[in-house]
Amino acid sequence: MKTYALIALLMLTPSFGGAAAQEFGPQTINTASLTSVVPEHSAKASKEPDAAIIRLQVLLDRAGASPGVIDGFYGDNVSKAIAGFEAMNHLPVDGKLDPDVIARLETDAPITQTYLIMPEDATGLVDRIPDDYGEKAKMKSMGYTSVAERLSERFHMATGLLNKLNPDSDFAPGKTVLVVSPGSPKEGHVKRIEVDKKTGQVLAYDRNDALLAVYPATIGSKDNPSPSGTHKVKGVSRMPVYRYDPKLNFKQGKNKKVLIIPKGPNGPVGSIWIDLDKPTYGIHGTPDPELIDKGQSHGCVRLTNWDAEELAGMVKPGVVVHFAN
Repeated sequence: MKTYALIALLMLTPSFGGAAAQEFGPQTINTASLTSVVPEHSAKASKEPDAAIIRLQVLLDRAGASPGVIDGFYGDNVSKAIAGFEAMNHLPVDGKLDPDVIARLETDAPITQTYLIMPEDATGLVDRIPDDYGEKAKMKSMGYTSVAERLSERFHMATGLLNKLNPDSDFAPGKTVLVVSPGSPKEGHVKRIEVDKKTGQVLAYDRNDALLAVYPATIGSKDNPSPSGTHKVKGVSRMPVYRYDPKLNFKQGKNKKVLIIPKGPNGPVGSIWIDLDKPTYGIHGTPDPELIDKGQSHGCVRLTNWDAEELAGMVKPGVVVHFAN
């Protein structure tokens, strides 16, 4: 089997093309030049999203090399997505946005689109999601807390970027908003999955050992490490309820008894649970997509909800999952 090591030495701090504050109309994003994205060791991180990086993130997402949340900032997940794209296209894997990568990513297709907010977008919302699992268990659902949160997840965006693109919107039904267009979910049949703990990535391969998709991931922690070795997918649960058992998993707050936390995208495992044959472990979504590969998990493999949903659509029971240290 050929597995691409998608390098752990890509932790460069980038600089950003364009001014510190940009006008974020469709024209600006759709025509932004990828050549303006030039990583440099000494550059300070920008406090404002960059139109060219928004465009880059969308193009990578469409190609199956997920950058995680589309937010307009060039971080580690973007570098890893570029490395994944290079591996998928049989280019030298260094995670750098060079002319060969740009040439293969470039397209005339618009990066942004408009969306008419529908009445159903405002249904099933909850006031808040408490941190305490005991309080979560008392709720009817782990739904979205706002229309903006629902739309951000639907279009793979950071809520901050959605607000930046629509500064005067109240996101009420009947209003039209500007969003990015990440494209349709990747399709295919995954034969095996590589969970790379070193790079913080999940790599999905087909039966011909071709790399289908790459996702940034939060994989375990020092106190709760992820499994090692080879396992298999047992099945997929969509919008799962979450069974909290402090004796089997971990202790959250002062909760000492088994709790059943209702389903919803803001539940502890998000909108998808891909069950593994190792008890209590799985690949799943998250209520905090912006923290992917920036935090820790309780031993499982955590993806954004949309990446977990895409992967779930390509796996069946028996798919091999290998954890690489």
